[in-house]
Amino acid sequence: MNANTNHIIKEITPLSDKDCFYIADRRKTEFTYPLHSHDEYELNYVENAAGVKRIVGDSVEIIGNYDLTLISGEDLEHVWEQYNCKSNNIREITIQFSSNLFFGNFIHKNQFDSIRRMLEKAKKGISFPMEAIMKIFPMLDTLSSEKEGFYSVIKFLSILYELSLIENIQTLASSSFAKIDDSTDSRRVRKIYEYINKNYSDQITLNELANMIGMTPVALSRFFKLRSGRTISDYIIDIRLGNATRLLVNTTNSISEICYECGFNNLSNFNRIFKRKKNCSPTEFRENFRKTKNIV
Repeated sequence: MNANTNHIIKEITPLSDKDCFYIADRRKTEFTYPLHSHDEYELNYVENAAGVKRIVGDSVEIIGNYDLTLISGEDLEHVWEQYNCKSNNIREITIQFSSNLFFGNFIHKNQFDSIRRMLEKAKKGISFPMEAIMKIFPMLDTLSSEKEGFYSVIKFLSILYELSLIENIQTLASSSFAKIDDSTDSRRVRKIYEYINKNYSDQITLNELANMIGMTPVALSRFFKLRSGRTISDYIIDIRLGNATRLLVNTTNSISEICYECGFNNLSNFNRIFKRKKNCSPTEFRENFRKTKNIV
């Protein structure tokens, strides 16, 4: 059983049904909020926070002095941790907004195509480059002080639009870890997702999953591939590797301990799969992370 899920908080944001968005513009000396997720979309800007660890799903990176991230995945856990940041003058601007901001069919109008595509990508989390930050900062910097609510909404939509035109963006979490479902996913596939996400550290068999939803193993294999676009074994591997990535960063556990804790029953197989998926060995991944490479 995945014990880590017990430490992920489901945040209830201050956003009400009558609000277009919620913004918090604050100065702080440290990050203390724990790993969490929420239903609302979030645009988060961080300034003067070099050395902070940003976690979005199975993406773990050390940020530079500036960081701008958009998250639209409802169940995508994320957090900014103090880690090696020594600054005592951090600025954080957090904007949370509901998908209902684009009421009805509004988001599907031609003029919103680029925003719609960006929000779709942001289900995995998006990190924007410095050029994007420089482009939208004048609007972002004054958004919280805008006195007229109507103009603040126009300014916010303009920020989203300008960001949607940026091509050099970085997606963060893997599809499996972001729990991205096709619109054609059935309740049975969702039930399998949930079971694997909770029990990835145990040995999971095809027969076990098939019995759980009343299908034969062969039928389940075909059904899952048709609905999700990948095999069940690939999905399980992605979830296990995502959690292994976090343990490599957040613990001093040996590679062997992490291997078995994440459900791999063979160390050499774990190393081989990790290298194929991540282009480096688990040991190299841990060493590279500890070099504290800034991404901005």
